[in-house]
Amino acid sequence: MRLWNKHQEKLFFLNSKDFASTKQLFYKTDDGRYLAYWPKRYKGRKTTLQSRNSLIGNYTENWVCDLFGELIEDENLCIVRQARIPSVGITSKSPADIVVATEDKKILKASQVKLICEVKMSLVWNWEYDPGLDRIHEIGDYRTHQGKPSFTRSDSVLKAIGKCIDIRVSNLESTKIPIIVVGNAPLSNGFSKKADYLKHAGLIQGFWSLNPFPLNHGNTRKSTPKNGFYRFDNTDELKLHLNQLFNRDLNFFSGMQSPENLGQMIDIANREKSYENKGLKFLNLLKGS
Repeated sequence: MRLWNKHQEKLFFLNSKDFASTKQLFYKTDDGRYLAYWPKRYKGRKTTLQSRNSLIGNYTENWVCDLFGELIEDENLCIVRQARIPSVGITSKSPADIVVATEDKKILKASQVKLICEVKMSLVWNWEYDPGLDRIHEIGDYRTHQGKPSFTRSDSVLKAIGKCIDIRVSNLESTKIPIIVVGNAPLSNGFSKKADYLKHAGLIQGFWSLNPFPLNHGNTRKSTPKNGFYRFDNTDELKLHLNQLFNRDLNFFSGMQSPENLGQMIDIANREKSYENKGLKFLNLLKGS
């Protein structure tokens, strides 16, 4: 299975035509064209298309589930869509898009969760539908239209950040669960430093783009300086990063302590014999403070 590309977007339209109308999938221009996005220089009358959001959201979540299912080799792990993890604040009102867990069920304990994945993917290219020929063809990448796909849309990124932080601070049980945000377009320049800070602070383990070539011509950012954002170029690369998340014993920690209190904690933790025990002792002292 390949990473995100134009073919996946074309498949979305071809599959959606079986249960969605043309008006639900495309904008109609003043001159009668059916387009996925308004072109950059379009000056005619415009409408707002909301009906497509849930369709592309459902399609991309299923696609990520299938992709992760092929790449994760551990037979004891399951991919769960729209999971609830009550102990860390993930309820039916706002379920997790995708969870990798040790149990295949919708309601999970935090101890059963190995990864939480928020999906912020959308249509990247612009597409035109010809009803006479019943044909769909691509007419330009995201530089040619007025849409803001995936990570280029600030409100989408902010919503993902808010949800991830809410999970992270909801309960101490969330401290060992990696959280990633998956997209299919480059992260906007305005969020690059923030993505690196969030990764460095341990709040989010990364904004991952699964689209190697989002532009028809030219290159896009591979990563931010501290890999808060990272673009994957092939499935082997993605598989490696997923395995690293599963194999590392990660622990999120945070606090606001005086230097004196921190010094006391370090002194107590330093009495342990091994580095691992020193680290665990320090984390437990922080959690209890």
